[in-house]
Amino acid sequence: MQVAVIQLRSTEDVDANVTAVRELVLEAARAGADFVTLPENALFLRHRREAVAPIEPLDGPLVTEMRRLATEAGVWLLLGSYPERSPVPGRYYNTSVVIDGTRGAADAPGPVVAAYRKLHLFDVDLPSGESQRESDTITAGSELVVTDVAGIPTGLTICYDLRFPRLYQALTDLGARVLTVPAAFTEYTGKDHWLPLLRARAIENQAWVVAPGQFGHHGGSRRSYGKSVVVDPWGTPVCVASDGVGFATARIDLRYQDQVRAAIPCLKHRHPAVD
Repeated sequence: MQVAVIQLRSTEDVDANVTAVRELVLEAARAGADFVTLPENALFLRHRREAVAPIEPLDGPLVTEMRRLATEAGVWLLLGSYPERSPVPGRYYNTSVVIDGTRGAADAPGPVVAAYRKLHLFDVDLPSGESQRESDTITAGSELVVTDVAGIPTGLTICYDLRFPRLYQALTDLGARVLTVPAAFTEYTGKDHWLPLLRARAIENQAWVVAPGQFGHHGGSRRSYGKSVVVDPWGTPVCVASDGVGFATARIDLRYQDQVRAAIPCLKHRHPAVD
């Protein structure tokens, strides 16, 4: 499978974000990608506390537009996250959506095959002056999600989840061979933590890690690190997006993953006293 990690500079302007997403998804498809992945907050990225999010259900206009786009491109599409309606008044889920655009048609766009609601909410005050309180507007999810993408078991996570290694261990235990980490990782933390954490999750679980990210200044004090990347099961970054808006591609090779797991079978050596 050929995967593309798209790097965006999303803002609070939903229409502009959708336009940017459309151009890059179609370009990635023309470049040969079978699975195109978008970062967290792809369609709306808040930088003002008072900004009103476009909260919608899974069958709302935004996801429907992404389903049409995936179908037009003929790809599997990961909508890294969007604000999904939750049962809690005034709050929404930060939801990652997998769409199978290979099974769609003009009058019946590709279906949503999985939705993951972010478990860990980012509530921090950074030394850089940036402050985020996701729990003010977002409801935490409660379920792990592993879904097939073009026949490959894929575990879904979002951004801050990356700091919680047992989540990735649990997804691997459920059979995930690819782990997705769409993100809007802050510039301040990203420069030191983004790639080391992604490499660690890949090495620990001997899994492919696919991590599309936001990049640059979104408004106010909100800045994202970028460096969208695919990491192989040995922990090697096999493609990294350049600074700016764009994408990078890599080939997911399950045979190589099997070789890594056979050479160092640590997943079989876990001790019950620890794991």
